[in-house]
Amino acid sequence: MDQTQPLFEINPEEYGDLITILSIDGGGIRGIIPSIMIEFLESEIQKLDGPDARIADYFDIIAGTSTGGLVTSMLTAPNENNRPLFAAKDIKNFYLDHCPKIFPQHNRVITEAIEMVKILTGPKYDGQYLHKILKEKLGDTHLHQTLTNVVIPTYDIKLRRPTIFSSYKVKKNPSMDALLSDICIGTSAAPTFLPAYHFETNDPKMGVREFNLIDCGVAADNPTKLAIGEAKKEIIPTKVITKVRFLVVSLGTGSQKIENTYDANEVAKWALQQWLTHKGESPLVDIFMEAIKGIMDDDLWTDLQIFQSQQYYLRIQDDTLNRTISSVDIATKENLDNLVKVGEELLDKPVSRVNLDTGILEPTNQGTNREALSSAAKVLSTNKRLAEAGSPHGK
Repeated sequence: MDQTQPLFEINPEEYGDLITILSIDGGGIRGIIPSIMIEFLESEIQKLDGPDARIADYFDIIAGTSTGGLVTSMLTAPNENNRPLFAAKDIKNFYLDHCPKIFPQHNRVITEAIEMVKILTGPKYDGQYLHKILKEKLGDTHLHQTLTNVVIPTYDIKLRRPTIFSSYKVKKNPSMDALLSDICIGTSAAPTFLPAYHFETNDPKMGVREFNLIDCGVAADNPTKLAIGEAKKEIIPTKVITKVRFLVVSLGTGSQKIENTYDANEVAKWALQQWLTHKGESPLVDIFMEAIKGIMDDDLWTDLQIFQSQQYYLRIQDDTLNRTISSVDIATKENLDNLVKVGEELLDKPVSRVNLDTGILEPTNQGTNREALSSAAKVLSTNKRLAEAGSPHGK
């Protein structure tokens, strides 16, 4: 795929009309990978605007699913000085320090037997340490208090539909104003790995509302499209629509290299057993997830074309991980260190985009991810400076 036009070449008249979005995929311990991208992006912004610059100062919306929701909350929750609770450089260490306690690993000789018993009797992990550390770090912070707009999708198992926690929605519906810790626990409750999570909010006017949540990775592992949807409903009506442009940095958490593909002649003979498990994989689940991802990719690209924002979109993803590194929970020191290495190497890989016909990531001839993030930092800095100076192109 050849994209000769450089990324983030912004017409000066478009500054201030940019709607800036940072999106972070789900993926358990693989949240380490986007944390390295975010650390680099923030460091590039700090070279321009000083050491106090933070990611939340530069994005209109930060969206995250599952582990991405945790990163979103860490970047946007306020500390006692009403500044972001975490600097970007601290997020990687959060994962390295706490993942081994969230996903405790047993001796490999007995791990498989233990995992089989746990899978048959309940979630693989009890989630108690995750609940504890999130409540400790995020405290009494509610959704409406984030330092920029956030979008964190979950799935309500009782309502059987997605529940999207959004800074925009909470302004109109205060029953959505949950604790960030509760939202994070809900969005990270991946079926079979962590228990579903129940909590309630109590608004004086709207009364008690209950939530019964699991990870929304089953439907929106990449929340970019949801973030654009919120912007289309809430921000665009306040602007001249022909001038609106999206600047999107979408960060994946890596995925396993696809080894097995199937053709119609082969699967035409399958019974239920083969659809559920074949060659160590689960074709039915994999096909379901890939189909949703493909539809979302198509829909997202349509939006980018409508708003003439194709060259303002950066997707960073590695789809070549092996089975161990691509796991959501193998939190051994070796595997966590390997994820750090994957993230660091990904910075210097070429910018790539999904071929919508094949679903395969292909280089775009637009430099490296490191170079693209550095360019994005310059645009974000200029956009913020002009807006604050009251430029006619400001927000």
